[in-house]
Amino acid sequence: MILLLNILVIAVVVKSGGSAGVLSKVGSTGTEVRQIQTRLKQWGYYKGSVDGVYGSGTRSAVIAFQRKNGLTADGVAGPATLAAIGLPSGGSTGGYSTNDINLLARVISAEARGEPYTGQVAVGAVILNRIEHPSFPNTLAGVIYQPGAFSCVDDGGINAAVTDSAYRAARDAINGWDPSGGAIYYYNPAKATSAWIWSRPVLTVIGDHRFCS
Repeated sequence: MILLLNILVIAVVVKSGGSAGVLSKVGSTGTEVRQIQTRLKQWGYYKGSVDGVYGSGTRSAVIAFQRKNGLTADGVAGPATLAAIGLPSGGSTGGYSTNDINLLARVISAEARGEPYTGQVAVGAVILNRIEHPSFPNTLAGVIYQPGAFSCVDDGGINAAVTDSAYRAARDAINGWDPSGGAIYYYNPAKATSAWIWSRPVLTVIGDHRFCS
């Protein structure tokens, strides 16, 4: 009886302790849940308090985020959802997790598909430059999911199949290659409708994109 009781206690501790294999879902608590709540609150999905408790409000916010980003809307923050949110859950390269690299590659592929390889790297560099700039969020996911920042997030293009070159471009940008010359904006003059973006100083032109400060 004592042995059985000890086994049950160990099982409860493992379940509630946030081991690497446990997914964040209703009933979960801890740091990862607070990170999920914080990011979804920044993007307008979550309206509750950041308390580290995965309740019905957090689940609803996760479902809304999943639907917006073409994920299975089950309310569970599994690996694909965490990757989309930008939370690390694996090894890292240059300070960025594998999930970060995949997220960056998705945007590069959607925003610069068909552009010269240098232009693809430049788009990745712009995103990374924004992380370091005081006018933008200081995380990769924060920059990418900032409202209105990238059309591919709004129109669902971020969920399209990712080209192999986009993965390479993401890694090259993370490793420090910046063909944009330090740009924090870019646009296609054939498609841009904002008068403001046309006023930005152009640093370089690569393919169909103008890269600006």
